[in-house]
Amino acid sequence: MIDQLLISGLFIALIGGLVFTDWPAVRVFTAAMAGAYFTGLVGTAEVLDKATNSGLITLVLLLLVSVGLEKLSWLSSLSGKLITASYYPSLLRMGLVTAFFSAFVNNTAVVATLAHTVRSNRHHPASKLLIPLSYAAILGGTMTLIGTSTNLIVSSFLEDATGQGLAFFDFFIVGASVTGLGLLVIMLSSRLLPAGKLEPIDVNQYLIEAEVGPDSELIGKTIFENGLRDMENLFLVEIVRDAHLISPVAPGEYIAAGDKLIFSGDVAAINVLESYHGLHLFAVEEGLLRENMMEVIVMPNAAIEGRTVKESGFRSMFDAAIVGMRRGGKRLSGKLGNLTIQAGDSMILAVGPDFNDRKNLDKNFVVINEAVAGVATSPIQNYLVSAVAVGVIALASMGLVTLVKGLAFLLACMLVLGVIKTSDLRRRFPFEIWLIIASALTLAQALNNSGFVVIIAETLHSNLADYGPYAALVGIYLMTLLLTEAMTNNAAAALSFPIAFGLAESYGLSHMPFVMAVAYGASASFLTPYGYTTNLMVQNLGGYSLGDYFKAGLPLSIAYSLLVIYLIPLIFPF
Repeated sequence: MIDQLLISGLFIALIGGLVFTDWPAVRVFTAAMAGAYFTGLVGTAEVLDKATNSGLITLVLLLLVSVGLEKLSWLSSLSGKLITASYYPSLLRMGLVTAFFSAFVNNTAVVATLAHTVRSNRHHPASKLLIPLSYAAILGGTMTLIGTSTNLIVSSFLEDATGQGLAFFDFFIVGASVTGLGLLVIMLSSRLLPAGKLEPIDVNQYLIEAEVGPDSELIGKTIFENGLRDMENLFLVEIVRDAHLISPVAPGEYIAAGDKLIFSGDVAAINVLESYHGLHLFAVEEGLLRENMMEVIVMPNAAIEGRTVKESGFRSMFDAAIVGMRRGGKRLSGKLGNLTIQAGDSMILAVGPDFNDRKNLDKNFVVINEAVAGVATSPIQNYLVSAVAVGVIALASMGLVTLVKGLAFLLACMLVLGVIKTSDLRRRFPFEIWLIIASALTLAQALNNSGFVVIIAETLHSNLADYGPYAALVGIYLMTLLLTEAMTNNAAAALSFPIAFGLAESYGLSHMPFVMAVAYGASASFLTPYGYTTNLMVQNLGGYSLGDYFKAGLPLSIAYSLLVIYLIPLIFPF
C-alpha cells in the first residue's frame, strides 16, 4: 500500500511537472526516477538494466547515424527543384520528398535542410509552405521504426516488457496510409494558411557600420575604455580591420584608425554613435561581413533557453555574437543583452573561427542557413554510405541482422569513410534523450513492482467493460494525443505505454493494437507548435501564430486520427 502511494505521488508529480511547468523534460524524468530509486521502488540492478536496454541503445545509435546521413547531399540537391510557379504541384512535391526522407533520416534535419529553400523561393509566400513542410515530416516519420524517435521509444518499452521489440516495417501500412491521406488533407486545407508574406531577414535591418577616422579620440583605447562595451540599445558585433575580421570583440580590444565598427541592435539608436568623436557612419556593404553570418533556431530545452543573452555568456559559449533576433516573425528591438531567449527564436549570428568546433551547438541550435553547414560529402561518400544504409535496412527488415548491429556497422563505415568524426559524435551524443528514456523505463518498472499499473488497468477495464476493447483502444489513443499536444511526443509515449500495455493484459488481448495506438497518438502533433520540434522550428520562420496551427492542423488531426483508429485493429487484431 505504501509503495502504491509513493509511486502514485511520483507519477502525479511527473505529469504536473511536464504539463504545468517549463522545466526541461530531462530534469523532471530524472528527478522522478531518482525518487523511485531512493524510496526503494526499484533496485540498483533494475536501474542499470534499463539504462542499457537494447531498444534504447538502438535509439542512441540511430541518432548518431543520423549525424552522418544529414551530411549526404541527396536532399540538398533535390531541394532546389521542389518549388515552382504552380503552388499545388510544388506543395505535393515538397510533401512527398519530405515524407520519404523523414522515414529514414531525422526529421528535424530534413526540415532544417528544406526550410532555407522554402523561405527563399520566389514564387509563393513561405507561410503557405512551412507548416505543410513540418506536417509532412511528422507524417513521413510514422512509416518506419527509425522514422521518429517516438517509434523507437515505444519499441524500447515493448522489448523491455516482452523481450521482443517492433520490426522495421511494422509501421509501414498504417504509416503510409495516413501519410497519403495527410498530404491530401494538407493540400485541401492549405487555403487556411496565412497568406501574409514574411519579409526575408536582411542583415542591413540589424547592422550599423561606423568607421573610425584618423583623428578620432577612440584610437589607442580599448572597447571598454571608450564606453562601447555596455551601450543602451546597440552592441558591437565585430571590427573589420583592413582585410581582417575581429569577431566576437573582446572588451580589451584596442581601436585603430580606419577600423570599421559593426553594431547591431535597435537602429533607432543610431544617433548615440554620433556622440563619439571621429566616428563616421556608413551603410553596411557586401563582402567580408556577409561571409560569417549564420541563421539559427533555438532548440527546445536549450541550455540558453529562459536566460537573457547577457546571462548566458553567449559570446564566450559559442564564439558568436547575436546580430538580431526574431520571434513570431517580428524583429526584437531593444538592448540585445537584456532579451530573454526562448525556444523557437530565430537568430542571425556573426560567428567566429571557433564556432563550428563548439561541442554545444547541436543541443542549442538548428542551423537554417545552408551556407554554413558542415563540410559537404563527396559523391563517393554519398554512394557508399547510401548503399550500406540500404543494405542495413534490408537485412534488418528481413530479420537477418539485428537493427542494433546494423546501425553499429553503418556508424563504423561512416567513421572509416570520414563522413563523420569522433568529435561530431561527442558533440551530438543524445545524452538527454538517453536519460529521459532510461528514467521512463525505470519508472515503468516501479509502476509494475508496486502493482500500480494493475490497479489503473483494472479500473479502466471495469469502467470500459460495457464498451469493449475498441473503446479502450480509442481512449488510449486520445489520451496519448492530448499528452503530446500538452508536452512533447517522447514524453507522451513514455507516460502512456505502461497504462496501454497493462490495459491490454487486463483484457487478455494482444498488446500490439494498444502499443500502436500509443505510437501513432504520440506522433499526432498538429494543433500546437510545442509538441513536436519541427513545428516549433517553422513557427518563427513563417511568422505563425498559435491559431494558424490550430486552423491548419485540425482537419489533418481529425483525418489522421480517424484513419489510425480504423486501421490499427485491421492490421493488428485484438
